[in-house]
Amino acid sequence: MSPNRRDFLRSAAVAGGALALGSAPLDGSSPSPEPRPVKTRSVAPLDVLILGGTGFIGPHEIRYALAQGHNVTMFNRGRTNPHLFPDVERLIGDRDDQLDALRGRQWDVVIDNSGFYPRHARLSAELLEPNVGMYLFVSSISAYSQELQPEQNEYDAPYAMMDDPTDESGGPYSQFYGPRKALCEQEIERVFGAERTTIVRPGLISGPGDPTDRIRHWLARIDRGGEILVPGEPEDPVQYIDTRDLSDWIVRLMEDGTAGRYNGVGPAHDMTHAEMVHGLGAASNTPRSFTWVSEDFLAANPVDGQSIAGRYSPWATRENRAFMQVNNDASMASGLTYLPFAETVRAMHEEYITVSTAGYVEDYGWRGGAPPEVQDQILAAWHAQR
Repeated sequence: MSPNRRDFLRSAAVAGGALALGSAPLDGSSPSPEPRPVKTRSVAPLDVLILGGTGFIGPHEIRYALAQGHNVTMFNRGRTNPHLFPDVERLIGDRDDQLDALRGRQWDVVIDNSGFYPRHARLSAELLEPNVGMYLFVSSISAYSQELQPEQNEYDAPYAMMDDPTDESGGPYSQFYGPRKALCEQEIERVFGAERTTIVRPGLISGPGDPTDRIRHWLARIDRGGEILVPGEPEDPVQYIDTRDLSDWIVRLMEDGTAGRYNGVGPAHDMTHAEMVHGLGAASNTPRSFTWVSEDFLAANPVDGQSIAGRYSPWATRENRAFMQVNNDASMASGLTYLPFAETVRAMHEEYITVSTAGYVEDYGWRGGAPPEVQDQILAAWHAQR
């Protein structure tokens, strides 16, 4: 075991030994993370417009910006978590041609969390360009094509593409999510120019408030105990970013007037699938064991006609391996820092414990992987052929 891995597991175990109950909703929506101490720095206050602001990363951005003394305005439809930030100015509208509330106003920077369609990005950019200093767009590493190679930088990696750039069918998270993000980037850079545009491309975002089961699956499955199926190989690469690290860094980029393209991925060191699983396991004392099952075996033993590897996060499939090895040198040089993985685990486990002890739905967490009974079926076949 390398020193880095040993130190990592020790820190994860320490964090897992002192857990407290947090708050999380019982209706399946995203929890509203509790405020946390913010290390402020001396900066001039900015007038910040946030497009969105009440979903997953927006609340973290707003809390950090307010702690820094910035003036924040939200623009959204007023439907998601309308109770948040009652003292923050909220402009009601819609990205789909309902932008009148933004007319005639000036801001230093705009942070766009809610751009999914290039037409919407173009409309907001063209309207705001005369009255906003810089535009930061939250894109995605999905903006890269499947030809992405490990460690390619933000300017060399190829864009994902779609046949009809005007096609808005299928919803924001359809198979066109990545190509549309790429097109949004291009629309904003065309209007604002490279010197006034900041593109942040996160990978897998997790941490407190995460509405997905990509990591919650493991917390739920580890707490259940027993033999746990892990798809792939222990040395498979893993990248993730805690939403608090991402959101704070986004605000700092705007404070510093930093333009350019940046991959918002972490951690700072290379992480393996084994490190991630054992780090998550440090939050629970339930007896369990991990059994690694190869992707080839899972493909040869499908469930309902499909390999279960596809139910897990991107690191579980070979075709997505390069998306777990994205270069983050420029991001760290620009000031991106990382909380220890143990802190991410601690915060997420608090939320998981709250909802599970409150009697939340039985399949909590299984959407991000295979449920235990399916795992047991595959594990029996795995052991039988060995």
